[in-house]
Amino acid sequence: MIVAFVSGIYYSYFSPQRVLYTKMVKIAGFYPVKFSCYTQALRHHSISNSIHHSGVRDSNERLEYLGDSVLNTIVADLLFARFPFKDEGFLTEMRSKIVSRESLNDLAQKIGLNELVAYDKRAVGMHIKGSIFGNALEAFIGAVFLDRGFKGAQQFIKHKLLPHIDIDKLEVTEKNFKGKLIEWTQKNNHTIDFESDEEISRKQKIFKVRILVNGELVGAAEHISKKKAEQLASEKACELLNLVL
Repeated sequence: MIVAFVSGIYYSYFSPQRVLYTKMVKIAGFYPVKFSCYTQALRHHSISNSIHHSGVRDSNERLEYLGDSVLNTIVADLLFARFPFKDEGFLTEMRSKIVSRESLNDLAQKIGLNELVAYDKRAVGMHIKGSIFGNALEAFIGAVFLDRGFKGAQQFIKHKLLPHIDIDKLEVTEKNFKGKLIEWTQKNNHTIDFESDEEISRKQKIFKVRILVNGELVGAAEHISKKKAEQLASEKACELLNLVL
């Protein structure tokens, strides 16, 4: 506590980064001690520098990996306690909804984290920009974990993120459009094909997915994530086929 207080005094009043630090305190809900972890969490690959001969850069990608694991564990624990009589399938689906890229992007903007993320606006296309903020939020969680440990990360997720999520509404919201579409085609003896192409746009791989039911195009989408592109295309297909409630 003393270290955090002293660190807070320094970064709040004397550091050249005091404005950024003050905004981080508001988002985190506490005074960060390992400030460099948080600044790295906000640094996108597009403006990072190489720091090792292996090609590793000082971007937020490693922290994103760590934060993703921490987030999944904590959300799983919270859902396990909240729904004591639900089975594994339900809990897995609920966790997927909460930690989906769309959900994390939305949360990052709700808590104002998107305003702090540093990236090269000229090099980042719309496909990439759509996932930057959610990735940064995972990296931020990784920084919280390194700074405050598991309990600190748990408190941040529980008190700063989950209040922005309507669990009851999410419980009845359809998210797995691909699964819904496949189930419908199997039930009605239709054939379904997922076709995909890859192309490079601004040094970023883009996946273009098309969905054909009985040979007819019913949905198409593109994204930097093949899985996300399939879901987006499936959602359009479900809308076209009137499968969305």
